[in-house]
Amino acid sequence: MTSMKELAQYCGVSVATVSKALNDQSDIGESTKIRIKNAAGKLGYYPNAAARSLKTNRSYNIGVLFVDEASSGLTHEYFAAVLEGFKVEAEKQGYDVTFINSQIGTRKVSYYDHCKYRNLDGVVIACVNFDNPEVIDLLGGDIPVVTIDHIHENCSSVLSDNIKGIQCLMEYIYENGHRKIAYIHGQMSSAVTKARLTSFYRFMESHDLHIPDKYVLEADYLDVGQAMAYTRDLLDRRDPPTCILYQDDTALIGGLNEMRVRNLRVPEDISIAGYDGNRISQLLNPKLTTIRQDTAAIGMKAAKKLINTIEKPKTTFTEQIIVEVELLKGESVGKVTI
Repeated sequence: MTSMKELAQYCGVSVATVSKALNDQSDIGESTKIRIKNAAGKLGYYPNAAARSLKTNRSYNIGVLFVDEASSGLTHEYFAAVLEGFKVEAEKQGYDVTFINSQIGTRKVSYYDHCKYRNLDGVVIACVNFDNPEVIDLLGGDIPVVTIDHIHENCSSVLSDNIKGIQCLMEYIYENGHRKIAYIHGQMSSAVTKARLTSFYRFMESHDLHIPDKYVLEADYLDVGQAMAYTRDLLDRRDPPTCILYQDDTALIGGLNEMRVRNLRVPEDISIAGYDGNRISQLLNPKLTTIRQDTAAIGMKAAKKLINTIEKPKTTFTEQIIVEVELLKGESVGKVTI
């Protein structure tokens, strides 16, 4: 690996000039900076991480806290895609990414202590139980934090537009003549669920639709078995819904399986809609009507916000960043004659 001294000799300048150029200091000319940076790229020069850390008082390492209730880990299609977007942007800005856990070797530690042990500059938190005392301690500590899909007063958050997502979905379903609409939603402990359910009830109220309480059911995200069981309950009702919304595209497969057991055709006999717009939603037959969440943008914006909070703490304010969603009309919602 090329050293700074060798880079300086190659460029015919002092080591101090190379250091200033690579750190974008203002007391050397722009043309000199460009020449030195180009030479650094050509020779394969990389600043020593330990030296850079001493100089900037930063580790250039940011943490990810991700513990989903379904224990799906990085097989969780939505959050895996979000975290990939986060990783790409963080690495683009020169940061490494470390996953946080509650152990150092064989010793049990808190999330906050693990962050301190790793000397992390900041943390992004996604898909955890925010009532967990360890998570509360981390949010209340001195480490910059950004949350994904959860609003907390102490830090910035990045969220998909869940309110608009359900509104767009409901408008499309309503336009197709459906008035008996059931909703199998996710866990009420989730801020995402609360936003979506509020949007669902607002739509019902604004369109003067009255549905039985038993049309609205709580199930775990990604739980195919629960979705299948609740679909069975809904279809066994004396007055079943004409359309069922599901908590996510994956869980919806359970409902679809129950319909196929009964030889019900989608959308001719019953309509369905999902949420997330993941890859499988457009591979199913029929293609799902669903809401696509921009996972890459969510991850990218979370990384940008966190790095700004780390590098410019005096001028970066706490905010909620809302990412647009897109309705994929698919083929799973049919028309009902009123």
